[in-house]
Amino acid sequence: MRCCEIKSPKNQNLPEKKILLIGNPNVGKSAIFTRLTGVHALSSNYPGTTVGFLEGWLRAGDAEYRLIDVPGAYTLEPTNEAEEVANRIIDEGADLAVVVLDATALERNLYLAFQVLEKGINVIVALNMIDETRHKGISIDTETLEKLLGVPVIPTIGVTGQGIRTILERIPEARTSFFPHMSKEERWTEIGHIIEKVQTVVHRHHTLKDRLEDFSVDPVWGVILGLFILGTSFYLVRQVGEGLINYILDPLFARLWIPFLEGLSDLLQQEGMIHHVLIGTLFDGSIDLEQSFGLLSTGLYVPVVMVLPYVISFYGVLSFLEDWGYLPRMAVIFDSLMHRLGLHGFAIVPALLGLGCNVPGIIATRILESPRERFIAATLISVAVPCAGLQAMIIGVLGDIGLKYVIIVYMSLIIAWIVIGRILHLLLPGYSPELIVEIPPYRLPSLKGLFYKLWFRTKGFLIEAIPLVMVGVLIVNFLYMTDLMGHLGIILSPVFNGLLGLPVETAGPILLGLLRKDVAVGMLTPLGLTPDQLVIATVTLAMTFPCIATFVVLWKELRAKMFASLLIMIFSALTTGTLLRLFLSLKF
Repeated sequence: MRCCEIKSPKNQNLPEKKILLIGNPNVGKSAIFTRLTGVHALSSNYPGTTVGFLEGWLRAGDAEYRLIDVPGAYTLEPTNEAEEVANRIIDEGADLAVVVLDATALERNLYLAFQVLEKGINVIVALNMIDETRHKGISIDTETLEKLLGVPVIPTIGVTGQGIRTILERIPEARTSFFPHMSKEERWTEIGHIIEKVQTVVHRHHTLKDRLEDFSVDPVWGVILGLFILGTSFYLVRQVGEGLINYILDPLFARLWIPFLEGLSDLLQQEGMIHHVLIGTLFDGSIDLEQSFGLLSTGLYVPVVMVLPYVISFYGVLSFLEDWGYLPRMAVIFDSLMHRLGLHGFAIVPALLGLGCNVPGIIATRILESPRERFIAATLISVAVPCAGLQAMIIGVLGDIGLKYVIIVYMSLIIAWIVIGRILHLLLPGYSPELIVEIPPYRLPSLKGLFYKLWFRTKGFLIEAIPLVMVGVLIVNFLYMTDLMGHLGIILSPVFNGLLGLPVETAGPILLGLLRKDVAVGMLTPLGLTPDQLVIATVTLAMTFPCIATFVVLWKELRAKMFASLLIMIFSALTTGTLLRLFLSLKF
């Protein structure tokens, strides 16, 4: 049963007030936000940044509230962009703030609570995950804590909704605290005094859950477990995505959408400018949803059928790992390796997901902290991480002429991934911030919470991606209608022939990779290339312009920086192809 009436913004008859939901990462803010707002939430980026936050609306008593889920922060003395945004949102003011504390790590969480209280904001404290304290042998005297802090303190369990109604009932009691501004040392000293008075810890034996938590961050076994979970995640993303395509979306398009397009094509007499823009090119008199490149054919098929299933499966797996509490552990395990490339340990997630489809891989770079890290990760995925379709063609085409050629292609891409990442790390201004992350306890995710999170993320992708893909399809259509793509191939043929040692005919298929890289690899086979030339052409194709869906998402994530990423792709592809030509000419 809902604890309050949820309304869409905005009821003009009620005064609107603003509530901030503040807390460390992984304290359960998302679960409390969902309990308070339901599905009525919007995802936004803070102006001038790439940091996102959620805002929703609820009504309690005689007022309507705009609830803002402030980006997770450990301190208001910012150490990263998310904490800078959190500090700015708090400084902008609000009617009250709900500060969410992890009851199992009260001492560390109180530091941020003290900083918020010192801002002079009306505060309510939600002592979340109170159920976990029992398992850890922790006892907290909430009444004494409330007296010492001078503001309401409410025990909550976000995933079940316990205490949420009490938060709403006690909103009128929110008040400023009596703390004046303190130094860092004074703050920790006062926190220590409070902990002594309100918290007791008794010994308890380690449970299986405790052992699993220790096992998952072990330097050796943690890596093994991490690789297993990554492999399982990759398998699930691919299998669920392909299942949605093969058994639901493809049949729906075949039975419902293609007949409609065929009728529209006949109505337009299968020719003319309007037909070419809406339907695209016909192949043997039929519509090919992947290659016709009309707005209503390829323009809808690519985002809805080819990309959306992987986005759904990716976000489903990611949301489960987030709510389960494993992602911070994965980041810690792989942080050392990824830091050598100027990235956080979290960057292993997008890299691995890119092996299924580059689109969710690039979208997943949002979990990284800084624009610099997101740029490096997205560029590396676009350049050196082959998607499942491309891998299938690499193995199929090159496997027929010898396994060693498949190995050469993969080794070339792996080396390129490492070298390019290292170079970007050394050349780009800024630095990769140290990984400061609280390891939360494992907890069983809420199915309702997972559903809401998946819905928010998928809805955002659909709203943003479909228009962008259609624009991309329109541009590519124009290039082919005016034969600019053909002329571009002729112009670039000396580069392919001179640097890469490839015949002029390979320019066309490699440029076609902008549409579909796997199809482009197949178009190399009838050209009569030698095995060495086929390897060079395949590596060059894999490292140049991403397919149209990835191209669109890359623009969405990087904006103007995408052009720098494309220049890196072109330079890296030509350099790798040229070096590979020299290497293969040695004939070991």
